[in-house]
Amino acid sequence: MVVDLRSDTVTKPSAAMRQVMANAEVGDDIYGEDPTVNELQSYAAKLFHKEAALFVTSGTQGNTIAILSQTEPGNEVLVEENCHIFWYEGAAAAALAGVQLYPVPGNKGILKPDDILSRVRTKNVHFPPSRLLCIENTHNRAGGTCWSLGEVKDVSAAAHSKGLKVHMDGARIFNAAIATGVSVADYAKEVDSVQFCLSKGLGAPIGSLLVGSADFIDKAKHWRKRLGGAMRQAGIIAAAGLYALKNNVNRLEEDHALAKKLASGLKNMGLDVDPTKTETNMVMLPFKGADELLVKLKEHDILAGLSKPGIIRFVTHLDVSAKDIDYVLETIQKLVL
Repeated sequence: MVVDLRSDTVTKPSAAMRQVMANAEVGDDIYGEDPTVNELQSYAAKLFHKEAALFVTSGTQGNTIAILSQTEPGNEVLVEENCHIFWYEGAAAAALAGVQLYPVPGNKGILKPDDILSRVRTKNVHFPPSRLLCIENTHNRAGGTCWSLGEVKDVSAAAHSKGLKVHMDGARIFNAAIATGVSVADYAKEVDSVQFCLSKGLGAPIGSLLVGSADFIDKAKHWRKRLGGAMRQAGIIAAAGLYALKNNVNRLEEDHALAKKLASGLKNMGLDVDPTKTETNMVMLPFKGADELLVKLKEHDILAGLSKPGIIRFVTHLDVSAKDIDYVLETIQKLVL
């Protein structure tokens, strides 16, 4: 059996989730007549205390629609320099929204008010107008780090004071909520829009949601259609999302505990891992010869990936058990010591 720690995107629907998918009521969502999609969107909006929500196919599509709905071509969008939008979304912001991304150095993915205030463009014919700030919670390349509520409040207030909207890429916002004790609604209160994924730690096979004001979601619907993201009898997959939100949020704590177990085991071997920096479900292992170690791990049916050159990333999720982590630790010990 393969222990797949490459990402929490590799999770597979459980038997119970497949059952609700098979039994889902469906209709034509483009006409607004799919009852399961409508229920999912209503549930998400209430959960985040926002006026409305929109079911989209992926996190990248959700982030792109959020940018399209809150900017115009030629605008500038401030982002943290290691964020997913900048690194892993195929330059969608430039190619589709026609905006310029301004990568801002952060500390473990977190920005401070001065980082924003010092970079918002003054009105000048030479400069693109600053219109949007995007923040990421949890932060992938920083190792699953979480924003505190105070940090979100402060940086959002700074952006709003300069007339910018704030979008949160909350692909793993439920991991942040479990780790910090801050509700997703409290996080969402401080920003204008949030995108969150159903298909990572929550275990659904597909989909993300955008939440925000009714006006924002109305614009987002048009952009979803233009991008080919509108769907017909989508209740089959929306049902999986509903099941995930109702059943798989609190169990994320188990993933975090397994990540801590892995980090502690690696540290006990003398490897360069600090368990106190493992905030959610990711463990980063700096290792000389990381590429070679990944090959050896694969030979032992253990899959992982690189976060950055020389840094192996392990991601725990609902398809990984404590027994799996024991096996991973035993194998690494044999390979590196």
